[in-house]
Amino acid sequence: MSDARSDKGVKLARGVQKLLHDMGYDSLMEVKLRIRRRVDVMGINDRGRIIIVEVKSGPADFRVDEKWSEYLDFCDEFYFAVDAEFPQGLLPESHGLIIADNFGGAVARPSTDFNLNAARRRNVTLRFARIAARRLLETENPLQEKYHVL
Repeated sequence: MSDARSDKGVKLARGVQKLLHDMGYDSLMEVKLRIRRRVDVMGINDRGRIIIVEVKSGPADFRVDEKWSEYLDFCDEFYFAVDAEFPQGLLPESHGLIIADNFGGAVARPSTDFNLNAARRRNVTLRFARIAARRLLETENPLQEKYHVL
C-alpha cells in the first residue's frame, strides 16, 4: 500500500490477502480502476469472480471516504475490512464485512452478489492480469510506473 496509508491499514490489507488466498483468490493491493479510483485489495478466482475489499483502519478513515460506492460496478462482491475493535455499526449492513489482522481474516458478513456483467468482467480481468505482470516486471526494473490504471 502507499506510503500515505497507515501501518495498521497495511497490516489489515495483508491479512485480507491471506484470507482471499485461503478462499481461492489471487489478489493485488492498491489497484487503480479506470475511473481513477484506487481500491485497497482486489482479488480474482479461477472462475473469474472479482472481489474488492476496502480496508478501514478506523472510524475516521471510514467517515472521510465516500468513494467506495464507485467500486461496486467493478466487482462481484464488495467487502469492508476492519479490525476486531472497529465499531461495526458505522458500516453499511448491505455490504460484506471482513474482520482482519496482520495474520489473516474471516468473513463476518457475506457480500451481496453484484453479478458483474460479462463485458466489464472481461475488461477488469484482462487489466488485472496486465497489472500483475507489470508489477512482476517492476521487481526487476524498479523504474517502472508504481501503479497502473485498471
